[in-house]
Amino acid sequence: MGEILGLGITHWPGLWPKRTNPGSLKRALADPAMPEAMRVPSGWPARLREEWADDEGSAAGEAHREKVVAEIRKARQVLDEFKPDFAVIWADDQYENFQEDLVPAFSIMAYDQIEARPWAHARVPNYWDEAADTTFRLPGHRAGGKFLTKGLLGEGFDVAYAYKPLHADLGHGFMNTVMYLDWDRRGFDHAIVPFQVNCLGKLTISAKGYMRSLADPWTDDYVDPPSPSPARCFELGAACVRVLAASPWRVALIASSSWSHAFLTDKNHQLYPDIPADRKLYEALSVGDYETWRGRPLTAIEESGQQEMLNWYMLVGAMEALGRKPDECEFVETWTFNSNKCFAVFKP
Repeated sequence: MGEILGLGITHWPGLWPKRTNPGSLKRALADPAMPEAMRVPSGWPARLREEWADDEGSAAGEAHREKVVAEIRKARQVLDEFKPDFAVIWADDQYENFQEDLVPAFSIMAYDQIEARPWAHARVPNYWDEAADTTFRLPGHRAGGKFLTKGLLGEGFDVAYAYKPLHADLGHGFMNTVMYLDWDRRGFDHAIVPFQVNCLGKLTISAKGYMRSLADPWTDDYVDPPSPSPARCFELGAACVRVLAASPWRVALIASSSWSHAFLTDKNHQLYPDIPADRKLYEALSVGDYETWRGRPLTAIEESGQQEMLNWYMLVGAMEALGRKPDECEFVETWTFNSNKCFAVFKP
């Protein structure tokens, strides 16, 4: 019987630049459709003004990064102590590997090996001062990916699979997860099986996986087909546990994403995330109240900019199936830096 570890972390792109910068907020402020009253701090909530301060959020951003990195280091220690045969990473693809020619709801990357150059097109220096041609060579686990795919198909979940990439060696959701877990650059030897979830759904192609203008229409002509529902992700996470528990391997299940995203939260003019909605789910998670998660419809997820949390729905569904509550759980809030972050550990 396979042993299973559960981890929840983030792949927030704002973590890796040399200096944190509220890029999404600044881009939102430049949107011609932004109400004039919201273009200046006097029109913002008090907490957003406090973090923005007189340095455009610089001090708040560095403090936020320190908190996030501290939690990532804890997750790495737990992962190393568990010694997995491979780690399944649930993350989303934002118009990177999957584009107009294919957008699967779910896809398992059963790669043998992965080579990625995350700084090849970076426009700002990265935290580690790594060169543009820095190459990360990561072990895959084709046998594990094939086993999981076959098992899920047998369970009635029509997941896609691949043995090589389409357009990108590895999307940033997966690559950042690995780089952050190796924040101190000690090396990362754990084999990985990337498991893509189409979290962005309606904005996957139309918005190229990132920001849209407040003026862009939310019409059938503009938006793409929706993402899979939270309930389906919940069920699929549970099915992964059933399949992997019957395997010969020790497997880490890692959900990687931040929670609500400012640039997806139109009701907040794309300036700050939906903190009350995130807090409600965090409080439920911390005590193992999974019914609160299960009952949240996709429309509510989209309204709160929580689309990327579908990766966490996979994890929560898996942990409910195992009868586990988090051993550790931490919520890192921000009003300025696009998204709240959550970290969770579910030990065997």
